[in-house]
Amino acid sequence: MAYAYDDQNIFAKILRGEIPNKTVLETEHTLAFEDIRPQAPVHVLVIPKGAYVTYDHFCEAASDAELVDFNRAVAAVCRQMGVTADAGEGCRFISNAGEHGVQEVPHFHLHVLGGRAMGRMLQKVD
Repeated sequence: MAYAYDDQNIFAKILRGEIPNKTVLETEHTLAFEDIRPQAPVHVLVIPKGAYVTYDHFCEAASDAELVDFNRAVAAVCRQMGVTADAGEGCRFISNAGEHGVQEVPHFHLHVLGGRAMGRMLQKVD
């Protein structure tokens, strides 16, 4: 499947330094920064530096180094922000993909939300 990456999206501009951000963590392949409209006391966006549209695109096309770096960066952000399940109360990870997933920015990003109870993500269906 071909993914159309828009290099004018806001995260691409952040990665190029055209738009400032409040960096939480930066590694060789990953950038983590505070969300500008936080939905929880902790709301960090973690993005790969490569041009990936969705999580499945990233998993399919990223190099092994990018995959490992991204996942280790997520763990480091959780530890740094105090939202790991072992040391804190835990957190929620969200990644929206495509129209049905209500993805707003066409650059893969993982929301790390914590610092309060998140409630159910979806209603239980009996």
